[in-house]
Amino acid sequence: MPVAALAVLFSAAAFTGCSGASDSQNGGGRYEVMSPWGDADPIQMRGISPRIDTLEGKKIGVFANSKRSAPLQIRTLERKLKERFPTIQTEYYHSQQPNVVAIETPDKDKFIAWLESVDAAILAVGD
Repeated sequence: MPVAALAVLFSAAAFTGCSGASDSQNGGGRYEVMSPWGDADPIQMRGISPRIDTLEGKKIGVFANSKRSAPLQIRTLERKLKERFPTIQTEYYHSQQPNVVAIETPDKDKFIAWLESVDAAILAVGD
């Protein structure tokens, strides 16, 4: 069920008295509407990263997680990209941490330096 539909359901439940409160318990038919969203994220949202106009001549970071087929996917992708964009360069980052995002590991600084060294990045999850 879409989140917007859930919000309508929760709001409708509050207004129709599904909370079990009677008119005498809540001040004569007044209901408090609670947001199903909870607390707002304190991190300011930002737009998506700017897109590069071409891959020709760019350095593309390819990230493979620790799953068995991730490196296979990346090698196939790299081969196809180089066929289409012969001047492309690739730089690998292979996460050795099972089921963990690289930015959450002790290698965080290494991962961020790798990200900053490439024009764009592609992630392969080997499931």
